[in-house]
Amino acid sequence: MTHDLYLSLGSNLGDRRANIQQALALIDERIGSVYKVSSFLETDPVGFDSPNRFLNIACLVHTMMSPLDCLSETLRIEQQLGRTAKSLRPNGTTQYQDRTIDIDLLLYDNLSIDTPELTLPHPHMQERDFVMIPLREIM
Repeated sequence: MTHDLYLSLGSNLGDRRANIQQALALIDERIGSVYKVSSFLETDPVGFDSPNRFLNIACLVHTMMSPLDCLSETLRIEQQLGRTAKSLRPNGTTQYQDRTIDIDLLLYDNLSIDTPELTLPHPHMQERDFVMIPLREIM
């Protein structure tokens, strides 16, 4: 059975467009068929200061993988494309930083998941125009 997986992708280092296109190709190869892709949206960083602006998109993927397998594979794709691990502050919160690629799982069918590894729908997506504008475009 095929599932609808919505992803958010962003890049603010290097050739941002090429980074996203390379990630889309790897997603299509390893996770499932990339069915729809939004327009590119350029935005300022959110949650940290940087002179490097982001390019962001959303995509719909038809996948047969489980949500946790999709998460594991997106993390491998991020690492392959040069993403270093997210830094954690001593209090356990995320310290955002510049990155070649960021891939977030937004929605998986109508599933609700709340585990230490994965929360779906993405808990912060509605607070972020850089996620919601591309997502609305393809929904």
